[in-house]
Amino acid sequence: MKNINEVVEGLARPLNICDTTLLDSEKAPGVVLSNIEKYRMAQLLDEAGIPQIEVGSPLMGIESKKAIRHIARMGLGTTVSSWNRAVVSDIDASLDCDVDAVTISIPVSDIQIEKKYRNDRDLILDMVYEAVAHAASHGLYVSCCAEDASRADLSYLIDFAKVSKECGAQRVEYCDTIGIEDPFTAFDRLKTLKQIVNVDYAYSARNDMGMATANSIAAIKAGCRFVSASSMGISDGAGKAAIEEVAIAAKHTLNIDSGLDSAKFREIAEAISFATGNVIPSSKPVIGEDIFSFESVFIIDGVLKNGNIGEAFDASEVGAQRKALVGKNSTSNTIIWEMSQMGINLEREQAEVLLDMVRKASIQTRRCMSQKELYLLYEDMMSGNDIFDENELPPTPRDPVEPVAEEQVPEQSE
Repeated sequence: MKNINEVVEGLARPLNICDTTLLDSEKAPGVVLSNIEKYRMAQLLDEAGIPQIEVGSPLMGIESKKAIRHIARMGLGTTVSSWNRAVVSDIDASLDCDVDAVTISIPVSDIQIEKKYRNDRDLILDMVYEAVAHAASHGLYVSCCAEDASRADLSYLIDFAKVSKECGAQRVEYCDTIGIEDPFTAFDRLKTLKQIVNVDYAYSARNDMGMATANSIAAIKAGCRFVSASSMGISDGAGKAAIEEVAIAAKHTLNIDSGLDSAKFREIAEAISFATGNVIPSSKPVIGEDIFSFESVFIIDGVLKNGNIGEAFDASEVGAQRKALVGKNSTSNTIIWEMSQMGINLEREQAEVLLDMVRKASIQTRRCMSQKELYLLYEDMMSGNDIFDENELPPTPRDPVEPVAEEQVPEQSE
């Protein structure tokens, strides 16, 4: 278990993307992770430089407590945190697991306070004060999570942040629990909170309307040093902000480096995919297999002639390789480049002939050509074998056939 100073020092980056994959993956429909899978994923996240991982909740039973305690004792460089309600007994259960930090979570929107806490705003603040103070008194780093903050009254959020800071929380987490916020609103509300209550803020974005990454970037721009995210955005419903998307977007749109090893993002996602059965979409931002595969004439020519002028960031940054797809939309430049990768230098005239063959084959098969198929087409071209010869064959002449005389059928006697 790290002491509070070690935790604070480990979270001193300009941007801390805190991982919730181990917690949120089991919220996805039908997903249950074995403890061994959790240990391996914790290692991968640590190797990628994740500064803090939220590994689960002791409330989920003895196996969850075993996993949390084991991960806390693995000697990882990352800070190990658990999720808790604003209840002292939850904090005690987390203390038994030897975690370095705790997230203490409670609703702050009137609609939830009315349904769950008899419309008693003061009760919420009292519960926060007691739970946070208890955790802080035991040397834990505390993140105080305002559930459904996007629907909460801003003045009440300010009171929540003040109380959280006063009783010992190191940061306040603003949670867009149902994913209804937009980047402009997120920026304005976080900016206001930051100006009035000077404490570290975290942002947790749901992706129900497809804006989790955009909202997270807006929050960072508003002054949040912390973002809660998971690999591939895995969670219940439409998921949440994805680690890989937030890290790359912050680096290339805000010029803020999270300090993560982005080449590890795909490996982490593959481990999650294998354990949960959730397939990584080929077009998934940052880690999808096809996002550096191009067939478009304009992008291919731009990439081949000018490096990554046609890309938002270089493929090597995330451990991927650029691929030029050969098909109906290819150009002779693409053909020349692809053949050169096989050690074959084509003349321009040859490339034009081969391109015509590629386009015909692509139209007939309704897909792009593999490198092997391209090579076979090249061999057909060089040998003069016309595999697209669609001329009708002339009818084969036949010898005249003599008519067969009808057999005489003898009359049957009665």
